[in-house]
This record gives sequence, structure tokens and C-alpha cells, in this order.
Amino acid sequence: MSYLPYVIGAYAVFVAVFLWDFLAPRLQVRRQLRAARLRARRDRKPSGRPATDVELTR
Repeated sequence: MSYLPYVIGAYAVFVAVFLWDFLAPRLQVRRQLRAARLRARRDRKPSGRPATDVELTR
């Protein structure tokens, strides 16, 4: 009776979960940084329509 397949499977699952725990936060941070950059670019770029929050002058 050999436990080799069980041990190989256990190590494979461990490595898969370990890699996911390592990569998932980095991917999430990258996605949030990209969204923030796009939002900043969108807020910085003047649009073709007049701003409604600017006080009108006489």
C-alpha cells in the first residue's frame, strides 16, 4: 500500500492554494490602481459640456 498519490495530490493542492494566495492580492491591487488612473484621467480631461458645479459669473 503506497500513499504516494495522496501525498502528491496534497502537495499539488497546497502549491495551487499557495500560488493563488500570492497572486490574488497583487491582481486586485493592479486592477484597483488601473481603475484609479482611469478615473483620474477622466476627471482631468475637460469634457465638451459645461460644468454644472462651477459658479457662474456676470
